[in-house]
Amino acid sequence: MKDGRVAGKIALVTGGARGMGASHVEILARQGATVVFGDVDVDAGRDVEDRLRDNGLDVRFQRLDVASSQDWTDVVHVVREAGGLHVLINNAGVVDTRGAEDTGEGDWARVIDVNQKGVYLALRTLVPVIRDSGGGSIVNVSSVYGLVGAVGYIAYTASKGAVTLMTKSAAATYGPDGIRVNSIHPGAIQTPMLEHELAGLPAGARDGFLEATPLRRFADPAEVSACVLFLASDESSFVTGAELVVDGGLIAAR
Repeated sequence: MKDGRVAGKIALVTGGARGMGASHVEILARQGATVVFGDVDVDAGRDVEDRLRDNGLDVRFQRLDVASSQDWTDVVHVVREAGGLHVLINNAGVVDTRGAEDTGEGDWARVIDVNQKGVYLALRTLVPVIRDSGGGSIVNVSSVYGLVGAVGYIAYTASKGAVTLMTKSAAATYGPDGIRVNSIHPGAIQTPMLEHELAGLPAGARDGFLEATPLRRFADPAEVSACVLFLASDESSFVTGAELVVDGGLIAAR
């Protein structure tokens, strides 16, 4: 991998304190970006910030609840102080494996607030900053379940399907401003969120995921981050409104 692929760019990553989000923060910073990242887990965010700064990387943690309009207003001040914004990675998300009959209204609202409303608030708040910075790239982290259905997962599939189409709408709307918007669709990634997800499923679910994935393994978060980096960089300068699937062949084999 060549160096400096996002050098000189300012990026914001949501849900950046753990799992895939922390991996996205690191790869963008190692490739030359100034990275602001947010999360509701302040302790974990500070740990990531300290670790990456100790390695000489230009990162800054900001507490961010993506469902909070006030938190987004605070983030605007932070990125403007940093010099603007060129890359937005909407990564924050929660998972719920239950079907409609077992999902309470509060559980539904929680998933929709984080996964869907969070993306809406990010676009509403930060598109003007990206526009003022001369354009850039937005990457919305959806899921394979934003493209296909699943047993259960009623709120999760609803939220991720919405993100897929919100991405296309935003790509069509903001293309004339030099803003590209794409979605990325991970399959089973070896993260704490996956372990939480598997804990809510019947015994044997882990083997079921592996058997349904032609590559017969879970992805490392860095493999998704490499795709995020491509979409964030100028290497994807004519790519917008697209769906980049990173699932080990899961959808192809259905």
